[in-house]
Amino acid sequence: MRQHVNPLSKNFFEIDPIPPLNQVFENPKLPLHLDIGSASGEFLLELSLQNTHWNYIGIEIREKLVINANLKINSREKKNLYFSFGNANNFFDQSNNKSLINAINSISFNFPDPWFKKKHHKRRVIQPKFINFLSNSMHNGSLIFIKTDVKELFEYMELTILESIKFKKLTNKDFRFNESFNPNKIQTNREKYVIFNHLKIYEGIYIKT
Repeated sequence: MRQHVNPLSKNFFEIDPIPPLNQVFENPKLPLHLDIGSASGEFLLELSLQNTHWNYIGIEIREKLVINANLKINSREKKNLYFSFGNANNFFDQSNNKSLINAINSISFNFPDPWFKKKHHKRRVIQPKFINFLSNSMHNGSLIFIKTDVKELFEYMELTILESIKFKKLTNKDFRFNESFNPNKIQTNREKYVIFNHLKIYEGIYIKT
């Protein structure tokens, strides 16, 4: 069951400030991955334990999930994971996040809310304005990963990304996953559910050029 939260509500206009990387991570010089819509954080929790050569930040719009996720990592010896609460669109629209944004190597959107009704499409996390922020903020060679079980949503997200001339699609067969943020292809809870029910997954990888 998907839990919908209206991202356009004024309650989510601001995002929790993310401390400087040297205060969050044991080694702030490691490659940085941003997961947007990190939910309960189980995906990043497992990923950060298995792949300690990367740092991870999860952004989630449901505050209770973020609080619980951060409680889980407080006692961990390895500090390569952090969760933040708020609307991810606003994360890239705040000048005080500039240095952090410059450090991002890749971003993932895993099974975001589809918002099926046309009048609700403006609530989808990937919007032209958001992609414009990413195209102007991310450094060349950085990556966007999208994954969903909703074909119409995938087509919408891919079209929105590729309408920016600064992003080019990569083919999965030519991509070196072992060098990415997820070398072991760890699955989210939603992905496990989709696979178990023999549903199709639509995914794409896009590089900033």
